[in-house]
Amino acid sequence: MKKIFKKVLEIKLRYLAKVILDKYQPQIIAITGSVGKTSTKEAVYQVLSASTRKVRANAKNYNNEIGIPLSIIGSESGGRSLFRWLSVFFKAWRLIFFQDQSYPEILILEMGADRPGDLQYLINFVPLKVAVVTSVAEVHLEFFKTINEIAKEKSSLVRALAKDGLAILNYDDKLVKEMTKLAKGKVVTFGLQPQADLSASEISVSHNVDYKDVSTIQGISFKLKYNGKTVPVLLPKVLGQHLVYSVLAAIAVGMAYEMNLHDIIEAIKKFEPPRGRMNIIEGIKNTLIIDDSYNASPLSVGKALNQLSLINLNDFHRKFAVLGDMLELGSRTEMAHQEIGQAAAGYGIDYLITVGEMSRDIVRGALGAGMSEDQCFNFKDSVEAGKFLQQKLKSGDLVLVKGSQGVRMEKVVKEVMAHPELAPELLVRQDKSWAAK
Repeated sequence: MKKIFKKVLEIKLRYLAKVILDKYQPQIIAITGSVGKTSTKEAVYQVLSASTRKVRANAKNYNNEIGIPLSIIGSESGGRSLFRWLSVFFKAWRLIFFQDQSYPEILILEMGADRPGDLQYLINFVPLKVAVVTSVAEVHLEFFKTINEIAKEKSSLVRALAKDGLAILNYDDKLVKEMTKLAKGKVVTFGLQPQADLSASEISVSHNVDYKDVSTIQGISFKLKYNGKTVPVLLPKVLGQHLVYSVLAAIAVGMAYEMNLHDIIEAIKKFEPPRGRMNIIEGIKNTLIIDDSYNASPLSVGKALNQLSLINLNDFHRKFAVLGDMLELGSRTEMAHQEIGQAAAGYGIDYLITVGEMSRDIVRGALGAGMSEDQCFNFKDSVEAGKFLQQKLKSGDLVLVKGSQGVRMEKVVKEVMAHPELAPELLVRQDKSWAAK
């Protein structure tokens, strides 16, 4: 019965969303990729919000067959409440029968794909003006047999663009770069390689950092190269080199909409990563937490560990990597976890704390790569790991916390954050729907 209700709901929402799009004809910027979708969506929204256009981005993780229509309507999910769903339908019909002058001119829609055909389903009723592809990585491998199948799915957005459309693609990702051949219209590339249309170089942690006090870490800066020009960019609220990709994509979108480069760079200074994505949070005992607890894949965990390694601390301070299971990796599960353990050892992490049964292989990989048993610990759940971390931390330590959604790594962060009363404002998965999980 539940499946039938969901299918009927899906059909009705799709119909209403299509009618609304036909009436208001907003320009659609669609963003997809194995990692970095949400951060890129937020960065694009930050830039375009500084323009004179009316802009809206989908909220939360509304990136599927239910969430995309809700984003087009501008409503939150009705959950299990029939009354709330009736309210959603009422709002949709009101948009259809009456003219809403405040309806967005541009809709920024993050689009996810768990299974083959998911993106095609969405673009069949959502006409695209701009397609942004962030990356292709090993995620959802129980439904996609190979990484090339994932790339084919992500490329659906590029293939759907008309001749007057724009594809914005990650030049550094080989499989994304290959999608330039599929575009009918203009392509703009971004990346760290100088051959990209927009490239970033000299990425560094904010120069105001006093490495004797981790609380002074404030963000990163880089040099933007575009069309023969070099411009400095400061991101005071961003920590994580991989988030530069999101910022570059957002700058490319702003330029496509003919915004002044100075205005774009000023707007992007205000960009803050979504909760649980490389956020800087004050920890207990004068420590610092890099909260990357929203989700995890081998690619994103590797990038987070790399960023942790790039932050220089003095000899008295230590780096902790607290890593949870990486889910939905299919036959790659064991090997992928061991490779992350090897990476942690290679990056010189002082202590490795893992959560979950699968993450035991992270420890095995780390031990095999030279870390000692005194440096590696495994716990069955995130709360237990958080309590252990509380006892282990000393002043000046730096902690990275990351894992898949199902492992609930935000609970580790809550155990060691200096102000746990701020958890509802700072951490992911704090609403009532997650309370019993």
